Amino acid sequence: MLEKVAEMIREQLHLSDGVDINEDTSFQEDLRADSLELLDLITAVEDEYGIKFEDEALENLKTVGDVMEYIRAQGIDIE
Repeated sequence: MLEKVAEMIREQLHLSDGVDINEDTSFQEDLRADSLELLDLITAVEDEYGIKFEDEALENLKTVGDVMEYIRAQGIDIE
């Protein structure tokens, strides 16, 4: 799942393929993503996995691992 999510992050944030993304990567500190970029990313994740992020969950999304954990919590278990 990490590679798929990392690919989506690179695409939405216009990052090069060489940018290292792991579960501990912070959207704001490491990737310098602003709130609009994060909203675009979340929309892409929702579309890709057929889920909806609740407002309170959005406030807690600080790292790539947080997004992956939320996807798994919605019952989606992909490799």
